Parts: sequence; C-alpha cells; structure tokens
Amino acid sequence: MKLSNIKEILPTLDNVEFQLADGTSVPEHFHVTEVGQITKHFIDCGGVVRTEKVVNFQLWDANDFEHRLKPTKLLNIIKLSEEKLGIEDAEIEVEYQNETIGKFDLGFDGKYFILKNKQTACLASDACGIPAEKQKIKLSELSSTCCTPNSGCC
Repeated sequence: MKLSNIKEILPTLDNVEFQLADGTSVPEHFHVTEVGQITKHFIDCGGVVRTEKVVNFQLWDANDFEHRLKPTKLLNIIKLSEEKLGIEDAEIEVEYQNETIGKFDLGFDGKYFILKNKQTACLASDACGIPAEKQKIKLSELSSTCCTPNSGCC
C-alpha cells in the first residue's frame, strides 16, 4: 500500500485499527511513534547497485490504555511528515514489535489495516545461479512406455 492509498482510506474510517496477518489485533491503545522515509542504498549479490525508498510507520504498544489514535490525527502526522521531511508517495513499511521488531507490508481489508508478512528474495537469481522452480508433474501422467517390464530401461 502506498502513502496515497492510506490518505484516501483514513477519512472514511471512525477508528484506526491494525491486525497481523494471522488475525491478531494490535492493541487499540497503540501509538504511531514515527513516520518517516527510509532510503536503502545497497548492492545485490549480482553486483547491481540498487536504491529503495519506503515510507516507514512505527507502531508502539504502550501502557497508555486510554490512548486511541483517530484517523484525523494520523492524517495530520502524515501531512506534517510530508511538509517537514519531503516524504514521497512510496510503499508503506510498518515496524511493529512482537517478539522482536518486525517489518511488515501494509494492506487493508475494508476495516483493518493488515500487517502483511514480508519475504526476502534474491534480486539477482540469474547472476548467482539459482535454478528456476522445478516443474511439478504427476507421475500418473508420465508415459508408461519408458520403463515397462522387459523394456530394457532398468
């Protein structure tokens, strides 16, 4: 989800609610402690220099049980970050601490913002020799003439 998407969704909501991909809710008294832009400048295993930018939201579960972040407040935080930091319309990455700090992609199911699990991947699979995924075939679909008894193949 890009920053422009969340800015369109927030005015339609009464509450800002987050859930993990497994359906576990982020406690309703969470805080958004940071909104920023992260630029990652790196080299992949194939030697290609790359740059990625994401808008970062950091969620924090405090002992402030009466706190409730309203959509207008989050919109104001986003607006301020755009004005002061020059944040671009990029994909949102959410940091949230469970057992450790996790980084999540962001989705929306019509009610909840969903913290979607991120996956790693090789960006240069052709350069480092990672084979293409093997084709899966059903043994029942193999030709029966290749290894029949007395065919001489075994």
